Amino acid sequence: QVHLVESGGGLVQAGGSLRLSCSASGLTFGAVAWFRQAPGQEREKVSCISWRDGYTYYPDSVKGRFTISRDIAKNTLYLQMNSLKPEDTATYYCAATRGTACRWATYDSWGQGTQVTVSP
Repeated sequence: QVHLVESGGGLVQAGGSLRLSCSASGLTFGAVAWFRQAPGQEREKVSCISWRDGYTYYPDSVKGRFTISRDIAKNTLYLQMNSLKPEDTATYYCAATRGTACRWATYDSWGQGTQVTVSP
């Protein structure tokens, strides 16, 4: 199993930016993703990247505002979040899978989560 540790969450005003990081260690993985979950809402995948070829996916809710990237040498995943909105407020989780199709894979390794709060 992959061990994942997120960092970089915090409080920001609407329109601001944050960058989340996720340090990964353990078994090899094929793809990694960022999910978020707000209280009372379903978990949502906000981005994913196939580790080897760099294929990325974004849902419409974050497309054009969020950018996922990875540093292969450091085994670290990033999520740059710009133009943040109050509705982006959630706990953000890093996740990994041995599958390579990041959009469709089942993720079985999860970080502990980091809180992102966007004030109006």
